[in-house]
Amino acid sequence: MSDTNQFDATTRAELSQFLEQQQAEARLNAQIHKFTGLCWDKCITGSVGSRFSRGEESCLVSCVDRFLDTSLFIMKRVNEQQGKSP
Repeated sequence: MSDTNQFDATTRAELSQFLEQQQAEARLNAQIHKFTGLCWDKCITGSVGSRFSRGEESCLVSCVDRFLDTSLFIMKRVNEQQGKSP
């Protein structure tokens, strides 16, 4: 990685914040990819056609809902903990 000492403190702070945001987004995308695979493996039991079966569709919806609820809970907790940090 290039030397960031060539930038002033404000620019370094902005770069650091940008990198943290990009890394968080990459982690979120990795989790979404992993979770998509888990839901697919759990819910899709037959051959893939033009439509999912009623059971597969219901399973996928439930799986995604649990993922979203869990993700929102975790993000809320992380934000609360960051707010308490000195």
